[in-house]
Amino acid sequence: MQTTTFCFDTACTLRGVMTQDVLDGVVELCRTFERLLSRTIDGSDVGRINATAGTSVEVDPRTAELIRLALGYCRESDGLFDITIGSVSELWDFKGGIVPDPAQIEAALPHVDYTKVQVEGNLVTLLDADARLDLGGIAKGYIADALIAQLREAGVTSAFVNLGGNVMVMGGRPDGSPWTIGVQDPATDAGEGIVAEVSRSDASVVTSGLYERCFERAGITYWHILDPRTGYPVRGDVVGATILSERSLDGDGLTKPLFMLPVPDALAYLEYHGVQGLLVTGGGDIRTTGASDFGLVGSRTRNE
Repeated sequence: MQTTTFCFDTACTLRGVMTQDVLDGVVELCRTFERLLSRTIDGSDVGRINATAGTSVEVDPRTAELIRLALGYCRESDGLFDITIGSVSELWDFKGGIVPDPAQIEAALPHVDYTKVQVEGNLVTLLDADARLDLGGIAKGYIADALIAQLREAGVTSAFVNLGGNVMVMGGRPDGSPWTIGVQDPATDAGEGIVAEVSRSDASVVTSGLYERCFERAGITYWHILDPRTGYPVRGDVVGATILSERSLDGDGLTKPLFMLPVPDALAYLEYHGVQGLLVTGGGDIRTTGASDFGLVGSRTRNE
């Protein structure tokens, strides 16, 4: 069975050996998470937290769990990943190609501070009334893990989930062979080129790149990944990053800081957290962690 649905502002593909009822249940779980975690849907948990910042909001247990877990990645990165980036990200319009007024960014930046998020049971409080949550940088990882967990509970042994860059596979393909997952080449349009492949039966492969959403104004390219320290798109050596891990949550939670670190530090960061990674630099070089199951394709060579 296979289906593609639009959710989380991206095309989501689900396939595997399962009944239609099981597949429908997974699609509905996607919809449920979108209704809970989107900051742009009225009445969502995140929307309610942002609308009543400064007071406690009771949320779905899954929302509280994700925020609690996300704060751990914020601490691990010393704030290079920050789920309160919402006060800045809501100023940017990457679809419309609009650059915010610098004064707006300057005013919003002091409210980017993950330490002002408090989670007690299912109660979430933004201690700063002007702070705003944005879970877009980690939600898909949490959701991919949840989808696979639901499929396992339903007795499924072979499945492939792709949430627009968050790929997670369970078991092998229906014929028993491992799944082969391609890594997007940042120098090409989506789906038109890959720099590497990885073949695994149970794993998560999360790829993030500056090519995903961007626009150009007055000769300057603005990428969708924002630096919490400046409020502006990241400016660094890394233009594409892929993490191979057991949990998709780790792939999401550890990816964003890589775009703000020098390449050697980014690789060390991944190795410290026990995951494999592949980085593509603006100059086209490919760097991987010491242990790597990534197989480079075409004329690509690994720059050790």
